[in-house]
Amino acid sequence: MSETIEKMKCLIIGSGPAGYTAAIYAARADMHPIMFTGMEPGGQLTTTTEVDNFPGYPEGIDGPTMMVQLQQQAERFGTDVRIGMATAVQFSDEVGGIHKVTIDDTKHIEAETVIIATGATAKYLGLPSEQKLRGGGVSACAVCDGFFYKNQEVAIVGGGDTAAEEATYLANICKKVTMLVRGDAMRASKAMQHRVISAPNIELRYNSEVDEVLGENVVEGLRIVNKVTGEKEEIEITGLFIAIGHKPNTDIFKGQIDLDEMGYIKTIGKTTKTNIPGVFASGDVQDKEYRQAVTAAGTGCMAALDAERYLSSVQKVIIA
Repeated sequence: MSETIEKMKCLIIGSGPAGYTAAIYAARADMHPIMFTGMEPGGQLTTTTEVDNFPGYPEGIDGPTMMVQLQQQAERFGTDVRIGMATAVQFSDEVGGIHKVTIDDTKHIEAETVIIATGATAKYLGLPSEQKLRGGGVSACAVCDGFFYKNQEVAIVGGGDTAAEEATYLANICKKVTMLVRGDAMRASKAMQHRVISAPNIELRYNSEVDEVLGENVVEGLRIVNKVTGEKEEIEITGLFIAIGHKPNTDIFKGQIDLDEMGYIKTIGKTTKTNIPGVFASGDVQDKEYRQAVTAAGTGCMAALDAERYLSSVQKVIIA
């Protein structure tokens, strides 16, 4: 273990729209932020081919390019962006306390403020064919990517509220939506089930699982297996949406900060403040409702502003 301890005003854990936006605002406020990107610099958007719904890009932009540009903008204002992953934390619950973070199990950080932007990871089925076609027709966000399948036939996997909501969203823009539910009933609320059943172009298939995603470079179809009969069937689709949930990347924060029952970081009111003074959370790590790049960026801005105000208030206490 390294004995060197680096001290800083503002540490940002994680990248993506939330982390980079926080970095831009923190750097412009002379907080000299240092960011550790995690093992997937840029977050989930690096697996997205086209981003058409982020303001300011009238022709759209691919996710990886957008993340590179956000990093460049953060660095232009002085953010120190480093590759590395937070592996342990020890937060102080005192106002003005110092927060200790370990990077890659070896490097020790002491920070006056910490902005957590570690995001959430979409759950996938784990099929090799599914992973091969991520970005080629396989998506975990209907709101993000549904537009590209306008007037086409698609399928969605899942039976909860999120799956039902995304299925009805897709039904408004797609020719047909095949909804695959693993069990013999949906888990979604009665209201959401009614919306699905009422949509004339949603075909519900119970006791159904994906056996194989068909296609070489893009999704061309789906092989479905009926769990009861064992019968397999192939259907033609151009897009497959996985809606079986997300897992917030908060494992290292357990026992250090308040999490909800699903593992998302709890924030106070309309702020990004956590129950720990000087620690703030932004993006998908604290947002299980919207999960959009633009909302993540917005909370990144909020986190930097909250951190700046926190530092100012602590300084006033010290001076007084």
